[in-house]
Amino acid sequence: MANWNIETTCVQGGYRPGNGEPREVPIYQSTTFKYDTSAHMGQLFDLEAEGYFYTRLQNPTNDLVAKKICEMEGGTAAMLTSSGQAANFFAVFNIANAGDHIISSSSIYGGTHNLFNVTMRKMGIEFTFVSPDCTREELDAAFRPNTKAVFGETIANPALTVLDFEMFADAAHAHGVPLIVDNTFATPVNCRPIEWGTDIVTHSTTKYMDGHGACVGGAIVDAGKFDWMAHADKFPGLTTPDDSYHGITYAEKFGKEGAFITKCTAQLMRDFGSIQAPQHAFLLNLGLESLHVRMPQHCKNGLALAEFLKNHPKIASVSYPSLPGDKYYDRAMKYMPKGSCGVVSFEVKGGKAAAEAFMKELRIFAIETHVADARSCCLHPASSTHRQLTEEELRAAGISGSLVRMSCGLEATEDLIADVSNALDAI
Repeated sequence: MANWNIETTCVQGGYRPGNGEPREVPIYQSTTFKYDTSAHMGQLFDLEAEGYFYTRLQNPTNDLVAKKICEMEGGTAAMLTSSGQAANFFAVFNIANAGDHIISSSSIYGGTHNLFNVTMRKMGIEFTFVSPDCTREELDAAFRPNTKAVFGETIANPALTVLDFEMFADAAHAHGVPLIVDNTFATPVNCRPIEWGTDIVTHSTTKYMDGHGACVGGAIVDAGKFDWMAHADKFPGLTTPDDSYHGITYAEKFGKEGAFITKCTAQLMRDFGSIQAPQHAFLLNLGLESLHVRMPQHCKNGLALAEFLKNHPKIASVSYPSLPGDKYYDRAMKYMPKGSCGVVSFEVKGGKAAAEAFMKELRIFAIETHVADARSCCLHPASSTHRQLTEEELRAAGISGSLVRMSCGLEATEDLIADVSNALDAI
C-alpha cells in the first residue's frame, strides 16, 4: 500500500491499472471463470493458487473494491458482503460456534441486536450486552472462559454513543480475544479503529460509503494483528486443519494478515453465498471516490442542526458526539477530531405522538428506513428499526418513544434548519 492520505486512497486506492488497461474498475459480470485444465482449477479449490472460479465466493470487481476499503482502514485483508448485516454475522460466526460466547455493547443498531440476541442465540451462541459506558471492572466481569470476541460500534445507531476503543480493546486482548467494531457511521475518513486497537472492522457500505441509496452492501476488514496461534485453543477453526480443504490450517498457511478473511471467504461465503453483486461493487466504488468530499458536508450539517436543536423549547434533549457539551464530546474529539457523522438524535417534548407529528410536517427530511444518504431523511427508531426490542432493551440502547433520528444529507445547511424549524413550529 502506498503511503497516501485518506483523500488519495478514496480516489485511487485498491486498483492500479496497467498499460492500456481500463482506468475505472472493470465490472466482471460473470458467475464463472474458464480454465484450460482441471488440475489448475483443482489448485483453486484447494486454496493452493490465487484466482477465481465462481462468483459466489469471490469476484475480481469485488476484490478490487474491498482492497480499496482495506487500504482506507489500514488493514491487511478485506472482503465485501451482500449487506452490513451479513458482514457483522460473518465477522462473529467466523470465530464463534455453538456453545461460545460474545460480549457486545448494548448500544448498537437494532437489526444487529436482533441478529445477536435472537437469531444467533438459536445457533447456540450466547451474548452478554454491556453498557458502552461500563467501567473496566464491569467489562472484565462479563468475560467467560468461552468468550470469543467483543463487539461494538464506533458511533452507535441511533443513540450516538461513542465506543471507548482503547478500553474495550485492552480488555479484549487481556482475555485473549479480538475486538470487532462496526465503523459505518464514522467511516475511515473520520475514524480508523485499527489505529486504536481494533482487530476486525465491519461496515454497512449501504450508508456513507455508497452515499446515494443505490446499493445494499457490507464489508469486513482484518487489521492483521491478532495472533490466532497464540490463542489456538480458543479459535480451532483458524488454528486446526480444515478437512473441507484437505487439512489446511488457516493461521499457519495465511498468517495473521490473511487467515481471518481467507477462512471467512473459503467457508462462510462458500456456504452462505452472501456475495455483493459486481454491479453493486462498481457503484460502491464510485461512492468511495467522493467519500472524503461528502463527509465534511454531512458533519457540517449535523453539527449545525444539533446546535439549532440544543436550545429549542420543544426539544427535550439532543445527542450529537461533536456538539460541545455532549456526553461523548471528549471521546469524539479523541477518536474523531475531524468530525463524527451527519446523524443527529433528539427527543421531542410530548413523547411519541409529538415526535410523529413533527416528522409528518417535514418537507426536505423524508421518512425512510435509511440513514447516511446524500438526501436528508429521518426515522422513529422505537417503531421501526428497534421495534423488536423490549422496553428494557430500548432503555439499554438509549432509545425512547420520543426519539427521532435525523440524517443530514448534502443539501444547503440553511434549508435543513428551516425545514426542521417549520416542522417544530407546526406542532
